[in-house]
Amino acid sequence: MAKIEEKVEELIKDKIENIGYSLYDVEYAKEGPNYYLRIYIDSPKGINLDDCEKVSNEINEKLDEADYIKEQYYLEVSSPGIERAIRKEKHLEQNIGKKVEIKLFKKDENGKKDYIGILEKFNSEEITIKTEEQEIKIERKNISQMKTVYEW
Repeated sequence: MAKIEEKVEELIKDKIENIGYSLYDVEYAKEGPNYYLRIYIDSPKGINLDDCEKVSNEINEKLDEADYIKEQYYLEVSSPGIERAIRKEKHLEQNIGKKVEIKLFKKDENGKKDYIGILEKFNSEEITIKTEEQEIKIERKNISQMKTVYEW
């Protein structure tokens, strides 16, 4: 499914930027019997429902013409939210020095499956975060989910 996400991102990125938004992420997922194509957009002033509708109307025809997705799917356009998924290199770069939450597929050698800490650095193999107690290196292949943490 990552291939579809990359193709869709390449197809719609310029169109979204030309109308004043930035493309944060594209996610194509199967949930139960349904498929969803989720387009996450951002703007310095934030995102509201009108923005989502405007982008949806702008990209819908282009997606239909390209016909990358053979299954019937639901198109959802939204903001990435306050606590944002970190799925790409650019997301990691944007969040160096910021608090992140990392969930692992299974417990690690410390018996933990969840970590919250400051994202210090990363490379293609691992992520390094600093918790209150220590610096922790986590292999990227063991990470099931990573997101920013908003301080309320």
